[in-house]
Amino acid sequence: MAKSLVNTHAKFGTLPVFFTALSTILGAILFLRFGWAVGQVGFLGIIGIIILGHVVTIPTAFAVAEIATNQRVQGGGAYYIISRSFGMNIGGAIGIALYLSQAISVAFYVIAFGEAFEPLIDWIGKQYGFFIPDRRWISLPTMALLSVIILTKGANFGMKALYVVVVILFTSILFFFLGDSPIKPQEVNLHARVENHENFFYVFTIIFPAFTGLAAGLGLSGDLKDPQKSIPRGTLWATFVGMIVYIAIAWKFSTSASPEDLVSDQLIMKRIALWGPIVPVGLAAASLSSALGSIMVAPRTLQAIGFDDIFPQNNMNSWFARGKKKDNEPVNASLITVIIAFAFVAVGDVDFVAQIISMFFMVTYGAICLVSFLEHFAADPAYRPTFRSNWQLSLVGALFSFWLMFKMNAPYAAVSLLIMGIIYYIIMLGNEDNQGLNKLFKGVIFQMSRQLQIILQRADSSDKQNSWRPFGVCISQDTFNRRSAFDIMRWISFKYGFGTYIHFIKGYLNAKTTGESKEVLNRLIQLAHGSKNKVYLDTIISPSYTSAIAQVAQLSGISGKGNNLILFEFSRTDPQNLKEITANYKIVESAGFDVCILNSSYKNFGYNNEIHIWIRPDDYRNANLMILLGYIILGHPDWKKGKIKIFALYPKQTMDEKRKQLLELIKAGRLPISPSNVTMISFEEGHRKEVIARYSADSDLTLIGFTSEMLEKTDYFTDGWGDLGNILFVNANRVKTIN
Repeated sequence: MAKSLVNTHAKFGTLPVFFTALSTILGAILFLRFGWAVGQVGFLGIIGIIILGHVVTIPTAFAVAEIATNQRVQGGGAYYIISRSFGMNIGGAIGIALYLSQAISVAFYVIAFGEAFEPLIDWIGKQYGFFIPDRRWISLPTMALLSVIILTKGANFGMKALYVVVVILFTSILFFFLGDSPIKPQEVNLHARVENHENFFYVFTIIFPAFTGLAAGLGLSGDLKDPQKSIPRGTLWATFVGMIVYIAIAWKFSTSASPEDLVSDQLIMKRIALWGPIVPVGLAAASLSSALGSIMVAPRTLQAIGFDDIFPQNNMNSWFARGKKKDNEPVNASLITVIIAFAFVAVGDVDFVAQIISMFFMVTYGAICLVSFLEHFAADPAYRPTFRSNWQLSLVGALFSFWLMFKMNAPYAAVSLLIMGIIYYIIMLGNEDNQGLNKLFKGVIFQMSRQLQIILQRADSSDKQNSWRPFGVCISQDTFNRRSAFDIMRWISFKYGFGTYIHFIKGYLNAKTTGESKEVLNRLIQLAHGSKNKVYLDTIISPSYTSAIAQVAQLSGISGKGNNLILFEFSRTDPQNLKEITANYKIVESAGFDVCILNSSYKNFGYNNEIHIWIRPDDYRNANLMILLGYIILGHPDWKKGKIKIFALYPKQTMDEKRKQLLELIKAGRLPISPSNVTMISFEEGHRKEVIARYSADSDLTLIGFTSEMLEKTDYFTDGWGDLGNILFVNANRVKTIN
């Protein structure tokens, strides 16, 4: 297995990146299908295709330049960039798809190379009566020769050959521009196209591989002396030069031949060029250079994937990652690439292979643009590229990539994404640690949260609150003894509100207590992990419970709005901290908090079936808050089978009127409380605590109002409640409206 993806003998500079990318851009598609495309959609249509293609490739080129200058780019090209930004699992899935498209590209260019011999085959047939029935007689031996060259000589020989074929390629294009076409149309019509023309997006699909050259240059990253310099320069220059050349060639086609001529002859360029035979030679050179570029790049992508242990089997990873000791040449990965290329060369259909390539490259380009956009949005201080793209440009590139996939061929796009999903699932099974992805999305979520908090704070300062929702905070030093208070917080914050649970650590802030608080917080997170909760967890260090409450009362709400409710908790069997709670009530009252005090019983919350709400005449402020809290708690899945029962204690002569008021309130507030679950009880039935203990003996949670005067006698909260389950005492700072 390779020790590193870095080639210590790397000696390539910017020119190889530029020529590899440009020779792929100005490759087989230009010679074989571009004239056909102009005839199918007309000059203006082909300009639209060029622009649309570069709406994807230019943002990708800028994104690549940006990401490449932010980190040390090693072997693997686009795969390396994506995986180091998006995480190994997603990067691996995209990398495998990218590798397959690169390997299939080899076959595409070799098939195109066989098409270059069409004039020679026709001449031999006419002169000697010997006809070659199938171009595969040429493409398969060519593939075999190319395989031997790469497997034995490697990238260095391929790069030397690349310079030769690039010279031939540009010479043939120059002869094409210098030619005076003998088949010029009588007048130039920029809208002209054949009568039975193909669909615009089908033509785009066939042409799009011409715009995928930038990925070819990326694949040489492991063989570059300075990839952070060479990749941005080579990629950007190749993209812009390629776009200008394609526009110029489109104009030359439109002014040199009719749409019918362009569509009927796939080598129409030789009839227009100054010297016709140079065009098939140029096609052969372009196809061969692109094939060389792809067959150098694809194995390096597979080698990098193996190096990162993406595949489930370690032996497989080691085998793919293995390179020559001298220059890390990926021999095994090259062998696999050759086998895949041979399979598609045997198919022999240029258009079919072009569509497969287009889909996988679209996914890759979309992912690269998405990475760039998310990095901009996350605003991570560690993301400091020396070349800066624009987040709007990256977003446009990502959106257009995925949109165009489905416009080109929806079934192929769906299958491509399905294959990607299956690959990702397989990789995920063997790689549980999703390196990089969490970091990226944590930054995105942080920025979204920050912006939303600012928006909410500003909105809260200017708007009058017409409806109430809980923004609760709980402070407790008994977190690991009882879970009841945490359960209340997770229920009220699950759907309708926001909850912060703070564990109180008594002491002064120093290195020892800071370390303890971090350990406690990790323990809290682990304990909360298995429950259905949306509670924000924290700790607070303070010398006393009073100072801790004062600090908590002044905390800004994590939600972006100020906290409006505080929850205290004590044990019915050991109510020692109740005195501390009641002694500090004035602090939270002055801060405008609604106060809840939870009396935790050995029965806990039972089966989460019934919530009983008790209302008395002195609960004029508390009643609506208790009803709202009951409704909010029922919104949690733990209470999906639960129901609310309301018990109203009033003088006998006012019971009918109060019942009517309660039912109207329930109806107006659209509360899920049946009229049969509203029970009116007369004062004459007995003492309040005795009546509650009798009716709510089987309640899973009982809500009872209290006033500040009741705090003077702590036995009100502790004594006389019999065997009731958990009791939540509620005091509203102001009347809540139910509408």
